[in-house]
Amino acid sequence: MNILVYFEERYGLVRKPSFEAIEAAKSIGASTISAVIVTSDSSAVLTESVKKSGVSKIYVVEDSRFLHYSSRAAGKAVAEAAKASNADVVIVPATGRGKDLAPRIAVRLEAGYVPDVTSFAVSEGKILATHPVYAGKANATIEVTTPKKVYSTRPNLWKASKELFPDASVEKVSVSFDEKDFLEQTKELVLSQGKLDVAEADIIVTGGRGLKGPENWNLIENLAAAFGAATGASRAVVDAGWRPHSEQVGQTGKTVSPTLYVAIGVSGAIQHLAGMSTSKTIVAINKDANAPIFGVCDYGIVGDAFEVLPHLTEELKKVRH
Repeated sequence: MNILVYFEERYGLVRKPSFEAIEAAKSIGASTISAVIVTSDSSAVLTESVKKSGVSKIYVVEDSRFLHYSSRAAGKAVAEAAKASNADVVIVPATGRGKDLAPRIAVRLEAGYVPDVTSFAVSEGKILATHPVYAGKANATIEVTTPKKVYSTRPNLWKASKELFPDASVEKVSVSFDEKDFLEQTKELVLSQGKLDVAEADIIVTGGRGLKGPENWNLIENLAAAFGAATGASRAVVDAGWRPHSEQVGQTGKTVSPTLYVAIGVSGAIQHLAGMSTSKTIVAINKDANAPIFGVCDYGIVGDAFEVLPHLTEELKKVRH
């Protein structure tokens, strides 16, 4: 079985979920794992860590027009690389970009597609992919029966290897693009300066309506700073204009799987749980003992966040600093 992993490049760097996808590929038992990079400047992207990441070959599709991401053109590029590598399986990290790109690749390869995979198993030579369904209320295990298969893998569920492997060989793939392939382009990405992205953070501190107003958000930020964590927000908080949508966790926000998820003043609506229920450890703080969040958490504190958080933050500072 040959597996091709999409290496998502941004600002000359390959993002962490791409390296996690290599580990997902290994869990399937691939005979060959290769990677594809779609970029405007391969010389900047092909760093030592990328070449030694554990793949045998890196296929590069290079075009100056990829300075601005285009999902139509990128889908064509990855599909051509899949054909060049004779890949049976293509794995794409389920980032914001990956969720947009993976279905396009599947259509071009006439492949079955399973999104947001949380685990793989192999039974009698068949790949079984598990992913959440019904807004996270259940999990489905899917067997794709088409000759070619495409999966997107949820970030933070596979630990990227830190081992250095022999240099992968590099092969350029020539793709014939039309101007219409670049009709839609992402011209600008606005990043929160100095803040971690909740989609990739190892620890997340999320606040909900229980914080009562944006003037109290410093309690969330102080605890996050003590943890070295990203800050998240519930949909109610974002809808109220307290926090930007980039911090929203849930079905209509970002799906996260951190090592530690701390939910403060979050009731735990099913839409929110759909976005964070695969977190490895969940801590909930809420004064309502019947809040649904307590049904999924590993540790819970029934109490007033305004009383609990200052003490928790101070104690955490003593331990971590």
